[in-house]
Amino acid sequence: MNKSNIILTGFMGTGKTTLGRHLAKVLGYDFVDTDEQIEAQTGQSVADIFAHEGEAAFRQLETRLVERLAAEHGLVIATGGGLVLNPVNVVLLEKSGLIVCLTAPPEELLARVSRQQHIRPLLQQTDPLAKINALLAQRAPAYAQFPQLETSGQNLNQLTQRLLDLRKTRSLGNSSVCRVRGSHGTVSCRPDGDS
Repeated sequence: MNKSNIILTGFMGTGKTTLGRHLAKVLGYDFVDTDEQIEAQTGQSVADIFAHEGEAAFRQLETRLVERLAAEHGLVIATGGGLVLNPVNVVLLEKSGLIVCLTAPPEELLARVSRQQHIRPLLQQTDPLAKINALLAQRAPAYAQFPQLETSGQNLNQLTQRLLDLRKTRSLGNSSVCRVRGSHGTVSCRPDGDS
């Protein structure tokens, strides 16, 4: 069996951790949430690291963690939403497995993160929806380089099957850009560079 890693990225609230835990259980892989790992290693919450040391320090911690994780196999990795903004992280992770970007509409992202108990430092704003839209626009080029999987309106079993289908398609060795869309989870691919 192919034990290459599966890396889930995307904006906060897209379901990376929830789907990642489920997918790891289905595959018999270990699950790693990069934010949780950093919190465990530092003894601080992500919010505290941002507040006391700054975003740049947090991003350095992410890269050190990615260097270690990329050398391992049989992992489902849920990244922080900004981890793939650093091209070094992307290169390392791509060598270890498939990176998939989870997506959802901005309004749904806000609703999801509003239900969570932990603080999201980047959303401590008077208009968090405007901040989500601004961050999505800023991160769009980084997120667009990966296959996209819409998580809205899908259950864990459907999403897991779509990820496995996408992984199978990608393991055929093509360099296609793939999207998983629709209620039936159709995987559509086009050669990289085609419009």
